[in-house]
Amino acid sequence: MSHLVPGSSPVPGSFPVPASAPARRGVLRGSLAASAALALGGAGLAAPAFALSGRPRAAWGVQTGDVTASSGLVWVRSDRPARMIVETSATESFRRARRHRGPLLGAGTDFTGTTALRGLPAGEQIHYRVTLADPDDPRRTGEPVTGTFRTAPDRRRDGVRFLWSGDVAGQGWGINPDVGGFRAYDEMRRLDPDFFLCSGDAIYADGVIEPSVTLPDGRIWRNVTTPEKSKVAETLDEYRGNFRYNLLDHNVRAFNARVPSIVQWDDHEVRNNWYPGQILDDPRYTEKDVDVLAARAARAFGEYTPVSTLHLPGGHGGPGGRGRRVHRVVRYGPLLDVFVLDMRSYRNPNSPNRQADDTTGILGAGQLAWLKRELAASTAVWKVLAADMPIGLVVPDGEADFEAIAQGDPGAPLGRELQIAELLRFVKHRRITGTLWLTADVHHTSAQHYAPERAAFKDFAPFWEFVSGPLAAGGFPANALDGTFGPERVFVRAPERANLSPMESPQYFGEVDVDGHSGDLTVRLRAEGGKVLFSKVLRPGRVGQ
Repeated sequence: MSHLVPGSSPVPGSFPVPASAPARRGVLRGSLAASAALALGGAGLAAPAFALSGRPRAAWGVQTGDVTASSGLVWVRSDRPARMIVETSATESFRRARRHRGPLLGAGTDFTGTTALRGLPAGEQIHYRVTLADPDDPRRTGEPVTGTFRTAPDRRRDGVRFLWSGDVAGQGWGINPDVGGFRAYDEMRRLDPDFFLCSGDAIYADGVIEPSVTLPDGRIWRNVTTPEKSKVAETLDEYRGNFRYNLLDHNVRAFNARVPSIVQWDDHEVRNNWYPGQILDDPRYTEKDVDVLAARAARAFGEYTPVSTLHLPGGHGGPGGRGRRVHRVVRYGPLLDVFVLDMRSYRNPNSPNRQADDTTGILGAGQLAWLKRELAASTAVWKVLAADMPIGLVVPDGEADFEAIAQGDPGAPLGRELQIAELLRFVKHRRITGTLWLTADVHHTSAQHYAPERAAFKDFAPFWEFVSGPLAAGGFPANALDGTFGPERVFVRAPERANLSPMESPQYFGEVDVDGHSGDLTVRLRAEGGKVLFSKVLRPGRVGQ
């Protein structure tokens, strides 16, 4: 069994780190050092004396998010109160470094903090290092932690390439030292993308991680475990612990230090299949009000994820209150705008989903109006609709209700389909070009082409939807298709039975490559191990294709 001392605060550092990752020491105290060594492999332990020296430590690594041509966000977590200081430079030597004074990190944010970088040069490699300083004595600083990222180009000819996936540490499949942890992150890092789009379920707050699981063939899957992953998350600290769990993996920390992310959320950041106003009938939960759980989850999400819209001083917020908004546009140069959708915070309750009138739908009326405005205003060649759930795949919630948009009725739009029909009609009539949909959620990979000649609803232009994932979770069979919008499954790779472990089924992620000269966009569906399963080239400047 791999496990950390109950009641302790596990800290990474002893799981082997690739030579190309930024060097960092583990923060280990007393008996926790020995326990963590057993849990994570025992290599490269830091001396406990350094952790007791009173200098702040950043052992959870660094990450960047929502990078544009001139800006980005840098995240870090300290082990104690500290001032966050970020330096940026065009070189690894940090000559002529620019200093960015960050926030004070304290218990109110679980010692996490994000610093906004502005005025960055477009299309350049940015090297950064984060130093944590004692707030009472700025001369007492911890060991700097370094990272790098590329800003978005301001010239079309430079091109853009990014990856997407979702679903991390789900269905009981956690960090397994025997297989090298979350290996897909290492593979993605080696592809050196401009950024990574996390399409939701970045954690499984309702997913208990047991010390071991016996597979059908008798093999044993071993998990690193922590106290926060021993039960479903209900308290703020338990939600925070779910985010910390993923950062125990050395592949994740090395990836975060080199690849910026655009992160959205779905259901498992709170609990399976949740919706606003839901009251739980689940004996695992003492807190039955999902709105209370969602507010705690949103706070933890904002603390552990560098997302640009989560701490706005005003405006309409989702769960978690004022200013906590997940949906946003990340503009990545003249070739690409990423429209990050939130199909969770504003939806109506899960139901048979066959109502003839539905203005709330899966986006909410306000988010739909926002999306229309932003799509119409976009001048980008390509407009990626980053959805946390698929359009035409039937995702049930129990025997009678449905979790996503489709409900299996192939006729005219009903329920949440009405809102999607309104959006697709708008895209067609406003002649908005270059749209495609990317998602994860269903734990297999596939490509669907939607066309009006096959559909019950015909007032839209053809479009593609690509599905990838899981990144570190169980694999599941392909979902049935709903014919309302005329989907044709052009490609699918999925297991035959439910919840195959990563030992039994490869993990999946997708790649999008936009050529700077032709503007062509190539989508590749990839399987862990380096194999490209499917590829599709889309041409720019078309309303539908």
